Amino acid sequence: MDFAFVVRQKLEEQGLDQRELANQAEVTESYISQLLGRKKLPPLPNRTDLYDKISRILGLPAEELARLAALEHHEALDHKWQQIPPARFGPMRELVLRKCRPAYRQQMQAIFERQPFGELEQLVTRTLIEVVRSEARAHARDDVWVRSIAKKNSFSYREMRVGVIDLLESDPRASVGDFSPFLDRLIRSWNYDLDDFTLEIELTDRTTRRFAFREETNGKFGREESGLQAFLRDPKLSSSATPEEIELLRRIPFPADARPTVLFYYRILQSLRDPLHFQPSRKPSRR
Repeated sequence: MDFAFVVRQKLEEQGLDQRELANQAEVTESYISQLLGRKKLPPLPNRTDLYDKISRILGLPAEELARLAALEHHEALDHKWQQIPPARFGPMRELVLRKCRPAYRQQMQAIFERQPFGELEQLVTRTLIEVVRSEARAHARDDVWVRSIAKKNSFSYREMRVGVIDLLESDPRASVGDFSPFLDRLIRSWNYDLDDFTLEIELTDRTTRRFAFREETNGKFGREESGLQAFLRDPKLSSSATPEEIELLRRIPFPADARPTVLFYYRILQSLRDPLHFQPSRKPSRR
């Protein structure tokens, strides 16, 4: 039994329809239709705000629904990731360049066009997506934030809730449709320093994120380990990881004959978050 089958069966048993389920979950009826038609994956297992509402109307434990969802994500996302060609970045270019600082926009555009979908364009695009996803994840349960984003994009509240779901559940190479409603509202500007390989992203709240990358001798930017790629594809393991944590995982060096596994990255992430593994910083004593 999969998620859609169980939900559809419970709706039929209780004489309910899709509209009533959509009203209870505060999403669009179209989203529920696609969910039950298996055109969309269920919400991520950690979306307890959604599963609590759905479980109440269906009379099922929220944990059971989340378990079914986790199984589907585990089976489907790896295949989905492998099928996405690099050219998926193409439609993103206009959006990404529009946010580049004006003084550097022409230079970045020339680089992107000289090497279409190349290492630098993918690095910048992927990092912007990760930052946007991180911000959306942090505010996903904040109704005021969701309503403000909806208003600025001329969307209804329910449409924007579905937009947040789609953004957080898409693979890290999210589509233009998933990404664009959030880019203008969350990202103020970005700039990539070609001298020290640093990407600086300024958010609309005036906070700044900086990411440092290394350039290898072949001109590529820090090849990702296959174990890290698999870790990032699995939402059960990596959905809560911040861009800063992901960048730290990317920068871990390994011997040429040692390849880290998915489990390695999961355990490192947990270790980074365990306060027992770190000593509190000590303030210099005054004399």
